[in-house]
Amino acid sequence: MRRLPPLTAIEAFVQVARLGSIKAASAELALSPPALSRRVQALERFIDKPLFDRRHQAVVLNADGERLLAQIAPAIDSLSDAVEAMMSGSDVLRLRLGILPLFASQRLFPKLGDLRAKHPELHLDIDTAGHGVLRLGDGLDAVIALARDIDPGLYAKRLDRNSVYVIGARALIEGDTPVTDPAQLKSLTALVHRDMPDTFSAWRQAAGLGDLEPLAIDHFDSGPLMLEAAAQGLGIAFMHESHFEDAHDERLVRLFDIEVESPYSYWFVCRPRALALRPVKLFHDWLIEAVAEK
Repeated sequence: MRRLPPLTAIEAFVQVARLGSIKAASAELALSPPALSRRVQALERFIDKPLFDRRHQAVVLNADGERLLAQIAPAIDSLSDAVEAMMSGSDVLRLRLGILPLFASQRLFPKLGDLRAKHPELHLDIDTAGHGVLRLGDGLDAVIALARDIDPGLYAKRLDRNSVYVIGARALIEGDTPVTDPAQLKSLTALVHRDMPDTFSAWRQAAGLGDLEPLAIDHFDSGPLMLEAAAQGLGIAFMHESHFEDAHDERLVRLFDIEVESPYSYWFVCRPRALALRPVKLFHDWLIEAVAEK
């Protein structure tokens, strides 16, 4: 049998290649960045070729790295599936699901009782960390992602279409100088989710206010915290209609009656071959029936 490089070196290479960051990959593998770099370098020494172009605070696959990833990633995914199948009990089906906290709390969890009643054998491992789509097959079986579109090499089912709402504290419309004119945004802080960076610009353009700049733009990676910040009067949130409606928070109001289609949607995403796995198929079929907006 031909000698192979250490599996840990291959695992490190695949993680860095998929996440595009030593820091992100080291966090995923619970290693220090220097330790992870040594594993990647060990693989490069083994094959006697560099696999990445090293740049300031970033690594990018070169041509040899892309060719190697394309050849070994399916094998790594198959190995992961085989180990998972052996670890799973015959009476329990387990799905590793990547999901954003706001979708989970507002739209998924309220319906999970129905899933448990229909499929008591199916259990979910919930993962709210970032880079969900990039980790498919490498820690995650499926992802509910918020995105403009999805890589055509993956299976994707759109779960909704939404409008961009401007959401603020009720006090903004009840004070001595109520906020009723979009031009007043120049004295307010805009709150924008990192996964939806174009919500503000899309709303501003549709409102005919292309040159309008808010006092500041604060970025969040948590939808629930954005809603709480808006309720506390720390800024106005540019989010989806569903985020506002499903919050049921009397402290919040929609500002400005301007209809703007969001460039973002929620999607169910998995690798095409993952749909053949029973946990993924059961959850997918239930989700489309129970949660997706027809």
